[in-house]
Amino acid sequence: MMQTRPETIHVVQGEYRVSDRPDVVITTVLGSCVAACIYDPVRGVGGMNHFLLPEAAGGAGDIRHAAAAMERLINALLRHGAQRDRMQAKLFGGARMIASLPDIGRQNAEAARRILETDGIPVISGDVCGTEARRIRFWPGTGRVQMLLLGNDAPCPVERPTRPREGGIELF
Repeated sequence: MMQTRPETIHVVQGEYRVSDRPDVVITTVLGSCVAACIYDPVRGVGGMNHFLLPEAAGGAGDIRHAAAAMERLINALLRHGAQRDRMQAKLFGGARMIASLPDIGRQNAEAARRILETDGIPVISGDVCGTEARRIRFWPGTGRVQMLLLGNDAPCPVERPTRPREGGIELF
């Protein structure tokens, strides 16, 4: 039997995508930006966003900012049949890419965590902060994630809520 390759959907800054198709993988590359991979394991639907700033000036609803990006992704999941009380999240990105500038990556990660906590969606795993960019592949129907660190920095302190074997993150 011949196995087909999954359809790959790329998410860039200021975008989000949702799918319940088993043949879809959603992917992105992150530096200081953050991506939330949120899914409902019972319904088999999930999605990923990609935002680059923690807060919008004046409370604007620009999807490049954490609050708008999270709201749009969660609402899209609800429209696809997900239930909020079953949703689970995995967070990625938030690296400090330039040491001499403010740590916007950490601010992005903290903003995403606050929003998810307020919405009652648990963060079950992920990989945020540090100094390396990441490539993420997310299978929205199952919540499976693969992560590749981009760069050859020496290991540094990184927030890791759980390790790959525990949280469904595979390193590739």
